[in-house]
Amino acid sequence: MKTKMIKNRFVIALVSVATFGACTKDFEKINMPPTSVTTIDPALLMARILRDGTFQESGELPNNKFGSWIQHWAGGPVVPVSRYFEGPENLIWSQHFTLLRNIIQIKKELSGKEESPEGRSKLAITELYEVYLYQRLTDLFGDIPYSEITKDSREINRTPKFDKQEDIYPALVIKVDAALARLTVGDQSYGSSDFFYGGNIDKWKKFGNSLKLKLGMRMRYANLSLAQKTVTEAMTSPLGLISSNSDNAAVPTFNNAQAENQNPILRQMTTGSADLRYLANTLVNKLKEYNDPRLGLLAEPVTIGGVTTYQGIGVALTDNELSQLIRANYSTANKSTWFSLNFAPIPSYAMTYSDICFYKAEAALLGWGATSTNAQSFFTDGVKAAFALPPYNLTSIPSSYEQNVINLNGLTDEQKMEKIATQKWISLFGRDMEAFAEWRRTGYPKLTPGPNPGSTNRQIPRRAIYSSEEAELNQTNLKDAVSRMQNGDSFLSKVWWDKKQ
Repeated sequence: MKTKMIKNRFVIALVSVATFGACTKDFEKINMPPTSVTTIDPALLMARILRDGTFQESGELPNNKFGSWIQHWAGGPVVPVSRYFEGPENLIWSQHFTLLRNIIQIKKELSGKEESPEGRSKLAITELYEVYLYQRLTDLFGDIPYSEITKDSREINRTPKFDKQEDIYPALVIKVDAALARLTVGDQSYGSSDFFYGGNIDKWKKFGNSLKLKLGMRMRYANLSLAQKTVTEAMTSPLGLISSNSDNAAVPTFNNAQAENQNPILRQMTTGSADLRYLANTLVNKLKEYNDPRLGLLAEPVTIGGVTTYQGIGVALTDNELSQLIRANYSTANKSTWFSLNFAPIPSYAMTYSDICFYKAEAALLGWGATSTNAQSFFTDGVKAAFALPPYNLTSIPSSYEQNVINLNGLTDEQKMEKIATQKWISLFGRDMEAFAEWRRTGYPKLTPGPNPGSTNRQIPRRAIYSSEEAELNQTNLKDAVSRMQNGDSFLSKVWWDKKQ
């Protein structure tokens, strides 16, 4: 019955929010004509926002753009940016501002209820997810419109300034704190439209505090004092953090529904290009090196010369190298798990317990809200949590893996950090934007660029390029933002927090 209700909620949300889901020129078309829907149930909007916001991090294009840059997926000539050829990121830019526009609509619908049980916690939940989206957007691009974005659908600012990322991050922390202070158990919530937590406000408190931890740690190499303060507050807060896989922020998926409700990785197989289903050699080789039990559940085996093995394709290959590939010799995602309609539907994750364990392990190494003696247990808990997620569903870590792969004894703090970040990199398979952000922040694992020069002279991109629509609609402010970048609006400019040497 519960599954049927969730599926029905998916359908209702998709139909009811169609007017708001179209990709437009960001906030240019936020006004609704007289014949359009001007009011809508905030719960239906929230359902669509959570679903689309989560699904958009994975799937064919993100996997073969950012997922190729961080060498989970092989990419290929069908997606030129995977081979380091620059191009504007119009779709992801527009998708994020569509989601943010829908959040504005929720705030409009709940206007006047900010301090009442009817709207207080709903707005707080909405604003926590708004922070989540803004962080993801600024992590991808750097400086973005934030403070001057339209707050009311009746008052449109078509030319907002691009705020500096170093100003956006402190503002996001303040926004999280304010939202957490308003969350009140017993208030009305979004109920079954809340795909993450089914309206459970206590779980949203954990999500919000975990988001604060993530914000703080992202600033580690850019603003040490604020990072330490933010992380320590989150680590010691009575609100708690995501503390088990039952607290994961996840959207359910359905194999027997429309393709758009399948897990985005499964949809990559059912509707995408056959050339974009292959794994990168770096990921496959790392799992082989570790004798990682997830390998056979993540990658499809291939038979070469009578020997069954797993083999990934190199990333950013040259035209000549691509012309010589025999794709039958290379592994796609596993056809019995990720690429299977018959495997139990795999949720799509926005934030998981393993994410938080790895942050806690890092915080422990720094002495921020924990001590270095806690690092090993936090780290091991994170690996166990990652192993337990579908499609792996592994209930324990092999003792040899604990001793030889994730044992931190006798290592320097930097060597420990490399182990922690590498396990996080594996666990973030399918969550490309977060994996790309964490790889840039930590510098681990150490990746070798592919051989194709592209536009970067064989350097892995550090950010996405602004939408070309901004040059049409907001040229002056765009130029101002670009002028602050060391290498202009290119793959090689770094966002503010990307300072790890």
